[in-house]
Amino acid sequence: MARIDLTKLTYAQLLDLSERVDIAIVERKAEKAKSVKEQLEALAQESGFSLSDLVGGKKQRGRKAAVAVKYRNPKDASQTWSGRGRKPNWLVAAVKKGAKIESFAV
Repeated sequence: MARIDLTKLTYAQLLDLSERVDIAIVERKAEKAKSVKEQLEALAQESGFSLSDLVGGKKQRGRKAAVAVKYRNPKDASQTWSGRGRKPNWLVAAVKKGAKIESFAV
């Protein structure tokens, strides 16, 4: 596995890396869960059962992967927005003051 010297990265690069790691973790977790579920279904089927017979109920819906950040507040890099849902207050206030939404694009 490649090692990254974090001391040489800028703050912005660290934030970007953090976001990419968070997304990768969510994706890997979903992949692992799918793999385990497939193994359990195969084992249950070999024994003459369906997985729902053994664990009951409805199928659980998978969790959606994290959505990439599209906009960031330049005054506070921890404030981000994916472009989905309601616009955050910091973005609404900036647009009311005349800022273009494109100026906040990542």
